[in-house]
Amino acid sequence: MDIQVSSNFERALFDAYGRDGGAVAQLMTELKAGGFGISQGALESLRATFASGRCSEEETAATIRRAFAQTGEVLCPHSAVGVKVAEEHLGATPMITLATAHPAKFPDAVEAATGTRPALPPRMADLFDRAERMTRVPNDLAALEALVRERIAR
Repeated sequence: MDIQVSSNFERALFDAYGRDGGAVAQLMTELKAGGFGISQGALESLRATFASGRCSEEETAATIRRAFAQTGEVLCPHSAVGVKVAEEHLGATPMITLATAHPAKFPDAVEAATGTRPALPPRMADLFDRAERMTRVPNDLAALEALVRERIAR
């Protein structure tokens, strides 16, 4: 799933580079400029820790459809990617996948795969009818900190 630059990615690099924040900061700067190379040691560390895979949009939809047909469970697209890749790594080791979002966050994709449009959870069913709340804060760290302190004190 393309979520651009995940904070988890940066944390994985931090561990792979021996918790060297300066090295990771340099990599992230290079990434913003178009990309970076990873050291052999860091790559070996990541390969020893993680397994990975890929899932096309068609495979994602098929996984959503199959899970729904076989179990009645409705997966969001991100969770379906995790399930499909996890299935590829199944062996003698038990595998657990965790949902990453509610299917209602991606109603069009879920409906296209299952024929059923996912509803918001009951606690959020009236979400679009609720009054919007917004607080404008100046672009100033002290002002933001003051607002957070005020709201915490309530």
